[in-house]
Amino acid sequence: MVDALIAPAVEGAAQAIPPAAPVAGNCYLVGAAATGAWAGQTGKLAQFTSGGWRFIAPVEGMTAFVRSNSQTAVYRQGAWELGQIRGTALILGGQQVVAGRGAAIASPSGGATVDSQARGAVDLILAALRQHGLIET
Repeated sequence: MVDALIAPAVEGAAQAIPPAAPVAGNCYLVGAAATGAWAGQTGKLAQFTSGGWRFIAPVEGMTAFVRSNSQTAVYRQGAWELGQIRGTALILGGQQVVAGRGAAIASPSGGATVDSQARGAVDLILAALRQHGLIET
């Protein structure tokens, strides 16, 4: 139970039906309209122990590692979010790679000014890539 409380690792995405032959120590996310031994436990972590099923009510911000796809599940606003990462920037090796979304870049519209419009669009794309640290300045 300590593992499930401190650093839970669940077998996969939320499911409504308990496994037929659970292994002691395995943990699951209980899905909507849960049945059988999981009835009434929607949204909780279900861990199978030698004494049967134990349920843990998640708290806001609780995280669990999802073994089936190596993603993270985070409990937010009453539901588990799988594979979503939230933040304001992605920094790799001390270098910011992605930040907030920049303004839209208009597509060239053609005509007699297509060359200057295309150059302008390419310049904006390059500026956005530099802003996000994807290419050097």
